[in-house]
Amino acid sequence: FFTFLPPLPENKILVAQSPLLTVANKTATLVCNYTYNGTGKEFRASLHKGTDSAVEVCFISWNTTKISSASNKEFNCQGAYDKDKVIFNLWNMSASQTDIYFCKIEAMYPPPYVNNEKSNGTVIHVQETPIQIQEPQSAIPLWIMATVTGVLAFYSMLITAVFINYWQKSKKNLYHQSDYMNMTPRHPPYQKNKGYPSYAPTRDYTAYRS
Repeated sequence: FFTFLPPLPENKILVAQSPLLTVANKTATLVCNYTYNGTGKEFRASLHKGTDSAVEVCFISWNTTKISSASNKEFNCQGAYDKDKVIFNLWNMSASQTDIYFCKIEAMYPPPYVNNEKSNGTVIHVQETPIQIQEPQSAIPLWIMATVTGVLAFYSMLITAVFINYWQKSKKNLYHQSDYMNMTPRHPPYQKNKGYPSYAPTRDYTAYRS
């Protein structure tokens, strides 16, 4: 992003910012381009949040020998300066921090004190990070599980068929054995060694005793 700023009268500061910055990974880099043609030796640059710039997010100050910086405890922000620009790096941003941000550049010393007129600002849009639920991956590939299941089902059906066939054959053999049982009557023990057939009636000799 390149911004060309017009020439200024002496001892003036003009700031230009990108109008929109979309943040998808919670990290933003906001560049504040500025021009200054005064005699200042000590400067302070700060980043402000909100349409009224009520919240100072962080700042950096520097002179020819020293640099210092600080950040609001509600933000993770650090500033760095280069020739004609100040860079603010923000990280771990949340969607609630979506707002318009303004850069402020000040010439602190020597007098006279000078700061820039309010710029158009940069809208930082922090996108919500979707929560990804990672499904546990099975250690066994799906095709192997399907093959094993199919083989087990086949053997289960085969065993069932063999059992049913065996059961039917056993039932049939038991039925034939019942049909061909020996139905010949057995004679009483006392009729052994008799001369007449076992099926002849026994005479009653008591009728001739009288």
